Amino acid sequence: MTVTVQRATPKQAARLTQIAHTAKSYWGYPSHWIELWRNQLTITPDFVQNNEVYAAIDADGVVLGFYALGGAGETRTLEHLWVQPSSFGAGVGRLLFEHAMARARELGAHAVEIESDPHAEGFQAVSLTLPGPPDGLAHGDTVLAFVGVDPAGPFLLRDVLVEPLAPPAAS
Repeated sequence: MTVTVQRATPKQAARLTQIAHTAKSYWGYPSHWIELWRNQLTITPDFVQNNEVYAAIDADGVVLGFYALGGAGETRTLEHLWVQPSSFGAGVGRLLFEHAMARARELGAHAVEIESDPHAEGFQAVSLTLPGPPDGLAHGDTVLAFVGVDPAGPFLLRDVLVEPLAPPAAS
């Protein structure tokens, strides 16, 4: 499969939103949680126009996934990195991640902060070439955090794995 990474266009915002919602839903989260995350998972044309948003596109012109970089200066944030579930395991996520790190370097970043879904741990362990799961459980917010070094150079990656909190028990 031939896949290229290209700057996303505002016209692709609906497709990017569809991918974000579909990928998040794939992991079996309850529909009311997905609804709570609607705004975070919705990519608007203005967001695409005004941010570093790139899409993975196959030879037929189909958008398979995307990422968005935020922040400024020496610290950037990987705001989004989503791949349509039918493309899981095909290297699309790795391609997007590597492109995002290269783009962050081009923008002058020395660190990239990543907030990720717990289900992405396997992908990140591979992407960051870190042995095993992250260390350092911080109690209270159920946050797992680790810092890794990008093998391509002196580039700090800070990953914060945020586990969704279970809804309160019915009384």
